[in-house]
Amino acid sequence: MKILTIVGARPNFMKAAPLLGCLRRRGHQPLLVHTGQHYDANMSDAFFRDLGLPTPDRHLGIGSGSHAQQTAKIIAAFEPVVLELAPDLVVVVGDVNSTLACTLVCSKLGIPVAHVEAGLRSRDRTMPEEINRLVTDCLADLLLTPSPDGDENLRAEGVPAEKIHHVGNIMIDSLVQHLDAARRCDVVARLALPASGYGVVTLHRPSNVDDPATLAGILGALREISRDLPLVFPCHPRTAGQLDRAGGAGGLKVIEPLGYIEFLALVANSKLVLTDSGGLQEETTYHRIPCLTIRDNTERPITITQGSNVLAGTDPRRLVTLAREALARPRQSRPVPALWDGKTADRIVDVLEQWWRSRSAG
Repeated sequence: MKILTIVGARPNFMKAAPLLGCLRRRGHQPLLVHTGQHYDANMSDAFFRDLGLPTPDRHLGIGSGSHAQQTAKIIAAFEPVVLELAPDLVVVVGDVNSTLACTLVCSKLGIPVAHVEAGLRSRDRTMPEEINRLVTDCLADLLLTPSPDGDENLRAEGVPAEKIHHVGNIMIDSLVQHLDAARRCDVVARLALPASGYGVVTLHRPSNVDDPATLAGILGALREISRDLPLVFPCHPRTAGQLDRAGGAGGLKVIEPLGYIEFLALVANSKLVLTDSGGLQEETTYHRIPCLTIRDNTERPITITQGSNVLAGTDPRRLVTLAREALARPRQSRPVPALWDGKTADRIVDVLEQWWRSRSAG
């Protein structure tokens, strides 16, 4: 098969890398298009290097902009590329604007689409990612889900059962593949983090960082938590531009974004994670590290029911209370969710090959 995989933002890279590697091993022709939705070197280039991703066959160079501008630019730039490359199948991953835009183009052109990480729902349509998930799943031909709730959501939305395939969490494939390298990484020592333990903070969602009052409240809670546990804050470029307006991040160890292996090492050795990221809810579930999600909802409920994640919201007092409770609890040791085993890429390729055989026979 000639399969074209789309990446655009950092969360996509960890999901695409194991799939591309598996496709090559099994004799297919994987092509890679990078839309350039994340264009900062710390947000893109370092991850390509760490994950062993190949140089993209095409780089669209889209850059920043509003959701409408970014989506429109990707649509206009991707259409001639997909027509030129003429793939048998296009694979989109996650829920970023690149995922939605490329799915729309393929749907209009009659090119089959497979969605990796399908079926996740937060039920919050104020989140741009939720709109991207809903539209992508409505249009895609193959829906590859990471957890049983994804299957349930798609069935409830009337998706035919033959389109839905529970394959597991491909981001855990990248984690498992690079865990030994992370254990050898010296990032904790280089950052001079205390042997007694530390926590990790990430913030990037517009609802948390664009309103100075909301961000100031979160930062105030983080400063109070840091009196009990030092906090290191790899700061997303979006957030870095907002810190001064919210009164600064004094008391936190603010650093530049890290590459994949360094960040994996940082999280794996931490005692607590405070985040508004979706992927970190999953990584902490695998590591059994307490995670406070600074949101009112999650599209990954399995990280709560079977993991170590707690929805904390944005109320500063609640954040402080939940952090102290998490630090006081013994570390959980329950098994990770089913099919979060580092073998999801092979299951995805099994599905793609079966689809191809059926299509060829039909």
